[in-house]
Amino acid sequence: MQLLWQILVNGILLGGFYALMSLGLVLVWGVLKIVNLSHGSLIMLGAYISYYLFSYFNVDPFAGLPISMLTLFCLGFLIQRYLINFVINAPMFNTLLITFGLDVTITYLAQLLFGADYRTINPDYTGANFILFGATVPLVRLYAFGVSISLTVILWLFLSFTKIGRAIRATSQNLVAARLYGVDPRLIYALTFAIGAAMAGAAGSLNGVISQINPYIGILFTAKSFVIAIIGGLENTLFVIAGGLILGVVEVLTALYIGPTYTNLISFGILVLVLIIRPTGLLGRTA
Repeated sequence: MQLLWQILVNGILLGGFYALMSLGLVLVWGVLKIVNLSHGSLIMLGAYISYYLFSYFNVDPFAGLPISMLTLFCLGFLIQRYLINFVINAPMFNTLLITFGLDVTITYLAQLLFGADYRTINPDYTGANFILFGATVPLVRLYAFGVSISLTVILWLFLSFTKIGRAIRATSQNLVAARLYGVDPRLIYALTFAIGAAMAGAAGSLNGVISQINPYIGILFTAKSFVIAIIGGLENTLFVIAGGLILGVVEVLTALYIGPTYTNLISFGILVLVLIIRPTGLLGRTA
């Protein structure tokens, strides 16, 4: 029983990170109606930004998180405005091709610039932990969990109660009506992609302190973000938290009872089952 409690705690902490990891993909998919296959590469870039800030300027990874977010926000805005915007109304296959090409390009450039070695961010408190009802809770993972949930809730509040947030939601729900109310879709699309990229940058920074970094981690992040998007649906960013927690708990339980080599198999098996049984997502509304 004690082991199960420890595993559940680990799953919840992992699930919080998963929620933030998938948030940018869910936002872009819900508003721009494109599947951004370069999402994981943006997470990877955020991880490297945090790594070099820590290694060369001694900036704590949590303190450097706003820098990663701002850098990725600017990069995301430019990518959407001067690349993806040209195919925004094209068939989905075209957008898949261009985002896939972008993913390959970013990964290749990262390999050239940073090398293929595994790297980690190890601040002084990396090994610190405390006991919660008999379960060991690593402080760095708890911090990452708190930041992940906080950013997810902040984004929900931003989309729900700010003028720009309401414009993003209006563009997602009815583009024609949004235009009639004076919304500029080109600007909203660029801002949405930029916000999604900023969230990816934040996830990358957190990944650097809880796991390893290399130029090839992006593809797995994109795939798992897609799984979480399908589980939670696209209607409410808060559902992403539930989707992330479900996937995190399922993965750690799989590692305990079946084996760690089967975690990805189970994760993508859930994706297939949800698509077959409930295509709107486990938490999405039925038609």
